[in-house]
Amino acid sequence: MKRNTWQREAVREALDGTEGFISAQALHSSLHASGSPIGLATVYRALGDLASSGEADSLQSPEGEALYRACSTTGHHHHLICRNCGRTVEIAADEVEAWAQRTAAEHGFTQAAHVVDIFGLCADCTVLFAAENR
Repeated sequence: MKRNTWQREAVREALDGTEGFISAQALHSSLHASGSPIGLATVYRALGDLASSGEADSLQSPEGEALYRACSTTGHHHHLICRNCGRTVEIAADEVEAWAQRTAAEHGFTQAAHVVDIFGLCADCTVLFAAENR
């Protein structure tokens, strides 16, 4: 178990106060704006530790950037993420779970793990984009 340093606690609190997913750089900027002297490398390290311990969700944006969010569900889960506003919905995906295990077994793999995140437009942003494109 990782030590609970003031830096890790500051990152955890900042993440808890953030709506949706955020990059390490954006979280670092937010911490600095509130007067924290924490370094960017420390923010990256703390976010990685929080993700490893299950206290934060981590995903890769369509552009390849790592994004983090305080985890509201324990255990394995997947996300629907709006590409426009960042709204995130945690979803169960039993069919994906079965497919992943079956596919791994068919190829002789064991202890398979996977990440599935679905990016699209939420209902509000879909309406917004439809109105803008009339």
